[in-house]
Amino acid sequence: IGKTIMGKGAIKADGSSFENETETHGQPLSAAGASFEKTIENLGGDPTNPFVIFPEVKELYTKRKAELEQIVAKKHAEKQAWAKQNPELAEKMQKWFSGYTPAIDWAAIEQKPNQATRAASATVLGVLAKQVENMVVSSADLSNSDKTDGFLKYTHSMKKGDFSGAFLQAGVSELTMACLCIGMTLHGGIISACATFFVFSDYMKPAIRLAALMELPVKFIWTHDAFRVGEDGPTHEPVEQEAQIRLLEKLQNHNGHNSMLVLRPADVTEATVSWKMAMENQTSPTGLIFSRQNINDLPAKENRYTEALQAEKGAYIVEEDANYDIILLASGSEVSTLVDGAKLLKEDGIKTRIVSVPSEGVFRTQSKEYQESVLPKDKKKFGLTAGLPVTLLGLVGDNGKIWGMNSFGFSAPYKVLDEKLGFTPDNVYKQVKEYLK
Repeated sequence: IGKTIMGKGAIKADGSSFENETETHGQPLSAAGASFEKTIENLGGDPTNPFVIFPEVKELYTKRKAELEQIVAKKHAEKQAWAKQNPELAEKMQKWFSGYTPAIDWAAIEQKPNQATRAASATVLGVLAKQVENMVVSSADLSNSDKTDGFLKYTHSMKKGDFSGAFLQAGVSELTMACLCIGMTLHGGIISACATFFVFSDYMKPAIRLAALMELPVKFIWTHDAFRVGEDGPTHEPVEQEAQIRLLEKLQNHNGHNSMLVLRPADVTEATVSWKMAMENQTSPTGLIFSRQNINDLPAKENRYTEALQAEKGAYIVEEDANYDIILLASGSEVSTLVDGAKLLKEDGIKTRIVSVPSEGVFRTQSKEYQESVLPKDKKKFGLTAGLPVTLLGLVGDNGKIWGMNSFGFSAPYKVLDEKLGFTPDNVYKQVKEYLK
């Protein structure tokens, strides 16, 4: 902890002290009212030659440099001796610091059908806990709700003086938790992930932004992705959060890439693929947005995993009718609602294409040809989102129609909320019919 004085030694033109003045923060001292010349003189310097290193400072740093060289040389010698005695561990450490992760057989991960995507995440985390030795997962006192207990099941929590476990129970401190994971990632050798409710991503925003700026592959796990949190009420129901976090998909980092990967999977298999993408992403943070409630699996022509791998392109066609009249698109749990709505529309002779868009940011990095093949410009589009309508505006366009949230949520069981707020197959049918008129 450094004890500092704002504007230490600063002097006004009349010779009075300018220390601890608010104006010393955020503008040059000369603009704030201090005298440059008098301040330099007060600090023992020469205003005509201010950039001088005082002899006592030079002596202090020269002495410290020699001390540090000895400390570093000793550390290197200790490390080399350890590596010689422990060649396998030395090789492992070198691998960890190089960013190596073991190959995961993602296709072999068995998911229970029609589960919440947070439960699917727990299944994946169980595999990672057993196969990725240098992974540390943290939770903001919610491991039983955000389902990071899938990881905890195969390890144990860190305790004071005991770092043998790979799980950090951070307590109700989302910003601190995010910063700790960023710190572990900056240190190197650790794959860090942290979890909480999606609505509490608000507390983490400054840290998430810095992770994006620093291009750090921290995995942010967010569950309870929408208003379907039920009786916890509007304080715990994210509405505007997805629109906010997806802005980082549109913002480029200094290497010219999307500054964040944000994924909201539509079923348990897409959840597996999302984790695959997160673990393979070494150049930016990843946000994984999971559902609290169960979601019906999306239809598969042959192999659902193979088809869900198309999520790696950010958006893909789930199913379609020949000569379709309209494209229905969404991310997350709303996709399965569109599937059921399409069945009702088909009874009326309206043909549809259904598109899952776990990440618009990734989709926009694909070729123009691919983007046009999934969402042709000349086709009518209807979007369904449990977030703000603007979340899908870049995909649906000004001439399309979006059914989304325009208010905070409410306290009620999620099936009641779906009905009241219009997130049902019947309302999809109704809205599309009105739009096509």
